[in-house]
Amino acid sequence: MRLSEFVVRGAILPDMVVQTKEGAIRTMVESLAASGSVKDSEKESILAAILKREELGSTGIGKGVAVPHTKHPSVEKLVATVALVKEGVDFASLDGEPVYILFLLVSPPDRPGDHLRALENISRHLRNDSFCKFLRQAASSAAVIDLLEEADNNQLH
Repeated sequence: MRLSEFVVRGAILPDMVVQTKEGAIRTMVESLAASGSVKDSEKESILAAILKREELGSTGIGKGVAVPHTKHPSVEKLVATVALVKEGVDFASLDGEPVYILFLLVSPPDRPGDHLRALENISRHLRNDSFCKFLRQAASSAAVIDLLEEADNNQLH
């Protein structure tokens, strides 16, 4: 499963400015809706589902990275977006550090395997310090897409 298969190009936010964890998640869900990947009428429901997941434990996994996610019946296939927060945002991360890179993932409830594979794929790439460094420096959606494609092709070491 390749990042470029489920990250919605039109929803990437290369310079998101937010003050809070909820603000970050809301902005990313709205970006998915604006790109037509999730229904406008489902935005609040998806946001609530992701925030409920966050109550179980922060998806801020450390090293400036967070992967908020949920399963939601309104999507027919896995959709995700990437946001970069240059100033960082407090995400109640496991290491207490601010988050700069966010991958937000929404998948259909009847495809748990896809959800887990996507999370595993994202996590694997985010453990690569070079990938994270280049991603943090990306100044445009096109630059983010290029990095995702390079990661898919195992060209980042």
